Amino acid sequence: MITVWCTKLKKMGLIILKPNKLLYKNLSAFLALGFGTGLSKKAPGTIGTLVALPFFFFLQLLPEYLIYLFIVTLFFVGVYVSDKTSRALGVSDPSSIVIDEIVGFLLLLILIAYPLIGTKILITDYNFVLAFILFRIFDIWKPFPINFLEQNYKGGFGIMIDDVGAAIYAYIIFILISYAI
Repeated sequence: MITVWCTKLKKMGLIILKPNKLLYKNLSAFLALGFGTGLSKKAPGTIGTLVALPFFFFLQLLPEYLIYLFIVTLFFVGVYVSDKTSRALGVSDPSSIVIDEIVGFLLLLILIAYPLIGTKILITDYNFVLAFILFRIFDIWKPFPINFLEQNYKGGFGIMIDDVGAAIYAYIIFILISYAI
């Protein structure tokens, strides 16, 4: 799908670089494209979401305040690199940019394991799968106000903020399911 977009845009003279050419050109593209996972021909967002896992396991070694500092910092890094990469690609929100999925799913896992209020929930295999499914559902479905965020904010912030919304929705449903079981 990315290749089709790139071919059409290139014929129209609107594209600067293909995503795979851009990947190794600079650090911004490398991060925005999820270390290359965003170039997957099938379900780049789903594949990119899984990149959050190694980050989550690494973050468990840090004190809780640094975990939240890391996710906030990564959000703003994501805003910058996704904006820069989408401009280089000439597409406002290309599916190859998956830093938003990485940050959104990582935020969800952090909220579950290190909630600001309430009790911590151990991330078991079941909890991970449930969180993953819920996040992908809300990231794809985009119910209100997620769709509002996506439509009304442009650039890197617009790319990133709808996935934060998906993480919050997924967290709410995750907690409701956890208390119901």
